[in-house]
Amino acid sequence: MSNQDLERGAAKNPPNSNPTGNYSAPPYHVETSEKQWTAWLVPMFVVANIAMFIVVMYVNNCPKTNLGFGDKCVAGFLGRFSFQPLKENPLLGPSSNTLVKLGALKWDKVVHEHQGWRLLSCIWLHAGIIHLLANMLSLVVIGIRLEQQFGFVRIGIIYLVAGVGGSVMSSLFIQNNISVGASGALFGLLGAMLSELLTNWTIYTNKAAALFTLIVIVAINLAVGILPHVDNFAHIGGFLTGFLLGFVLLIRPQFKWIERHHLPPSAQRVPKYKIYQYILWIVAAILLVAGFTVGLVMLFRGENGNKHCSWCHYLSCVPTSRWDCGN
Repeated sequence: MSNQDLERGAAKNPPNSNPTGNYSAPPYHVETSEKQWTAWLVPMFVVANIAMFIVVMYVNNCPKTNLGFGDKCVAGFLGRFSFQPLKENPLLGPSSNTLVKLGALKWDKVVHEHQGWRLLSCIWLHAGIIHLLANMLSLVVIGIRLEQQFGFVRIGIIYLVAGVGGSVMSSLFIQNNISVGASGALFGLLGAMLSELLTNWTIYTNKAAALFTLIVIVAINLAVGILPHVDNFAHIGGFLTGFLLGFVLLIRPQFKWIERHHLPPSAQRVPKYKIYQYILWIVAAILLVAGFTVGLVMLFRGENGNKHCSWCHYLSCVPTSRWDCGN
């Protein structure tokens, strides 16, 4: 990939997983009799991302667009589906021009050419097959469990809205590069898992261990984002969006309220939710609307977030003796 491209790295080792790709049961148990949903939307998202990558590679047509250049296409036997030279894209994928043509996030396209649709389209594009496989593995591990528990409507909303939230934050702070990838949406699912655990705290067992595990996983993945050419602003924006949405969409009734019909008449008058759940719901909803409003207004006014936060660029890349973050 050229040095002006940014990938949104996958959320490595998501909850209930380990570095080998195998994952165990969640470290906590929820005391509820709610039904389990059949997960179909998350698998459809995976299929859609793979199909989109195939379309991108077809449009890219490396043998034709790279004709006359010194470096050869990788896996030339694939014909027009072969990959750009490794010097240009080490992730085995298309060129930057192809990604921009098909909807990659590019600040000047969004602001000056009024192509706001790129805030959503970019989450369906990937920089290469390595990037795609890492993100899709994470999506399967994280997303299917959540969809089984909460259904396709709520998880679909969190995935898409968090993806847009990540794109908005990315556009505010990274204005000279392009950005693609689903990991802003994936971090949204991680954020929703964390807020869901917090707002439904009283119905979980082993919750302290679950909370610690989630925090460590999120911290590790955000730390990976400080490497160059990884769009950590998309990760952070997606995580914050999903975290707030989790308080709004993933709230669970008290276990006693669910089982109230099996209780004595004197004990059946149980409130559906705890007071703290209502408070978290209201605060999260207000912050979510305010955050999106401010972010979108700043974006379409052409504001540069770095001018309002002189140190924020370190959240996405920390320069070392081994690499230079540039802009």
